[in-house]
Amino acid sequence: MTKSAASRPTSAAARRVAAVAGAAVLAGTAAVCAPGVAYSAPRSGTPSATDFSDCPPLPDGVDPVRWRCEVHTAAPRLTIGKITVNLAPITMTHAEGPLPDGSKGQVWGAMHSAPTAVPGGLTGTPAGDHTPALGMAIQPEYGGRSDFYTGRFSLRFRLIGPLLPHDCTIGASAPVDFQLKRSGPSKWVSQDPPVIEFSAYDDTFTAPAAEHCGPLTPPLNRRLGLPAADHNLMSYDASYTFKTYDQLP
Repeated sequence: MTKSAASRPTSAAARRVAAVAGAAVLAGTAAVCAPGVAYSAPRSGTPSATDFSDCPPLPDGVDPVRWRCEVHTAAPRLTIGKITVNLAPITMTHAEGPLPDGSKGQVWGAMHSAPTAVPGGLTGTPAGDHTPALGMAIQPEYGGRSDFYTGRFSLRFRLIGPLLPHDCTIGASAPVDFQLKRSGPSKWVSQDPPVIEFSAYDDTFTAPAAEHCGPLTPPLNRRLGLPAADHNLMSYDASYTFKTYDQLP
């Protein structure tokens, strides 16, 4: 994606603010732990766990009775580099079932998420919490790869803030790849409708640097502690429901 010209500060005042932010980011390497921040990112609507509107079309030649659409909702906690945040709920929809040759098939549907404010904002200091221009939020986006049979999927993390270009993203060139492991057995909460709960985590993924963040890219990566080869963690409690395709409208 190309950068928007409007996303960079152009006035003298805006350039001064950006310079101040850059200096603050260079100094602000404190760990993120404070609850709540002044910057409130706009939150997009997230479908409910029983919304099957994102179910994808089936491959040709498969049996709709043997294919099901799954809606998966997770409440993730992410440690990436120096920051830890409780992300807004993520909803993912996909279809799975046997292909005509008997092998396992999957079709991606959609992912919905919302931004979550990063405590400390751009600076990692109280100034980032209380100065709107220094606020920052993080929003996960589908990274283009998923395998729900094995727990493998990829995400990108868009960084949002008044001083950040629209394309400022962790994993812009190559997404963050996760290999989820179950924390324990799944639990059936309901049979009708079917609702299954489980917990999963990945503490082995590598976190790449943020890219396309304009002149703040180097100090922003230092503030975030990116790239980070270890000490990263994605953990969440999740649930999913499903319908076979003969039950869908």
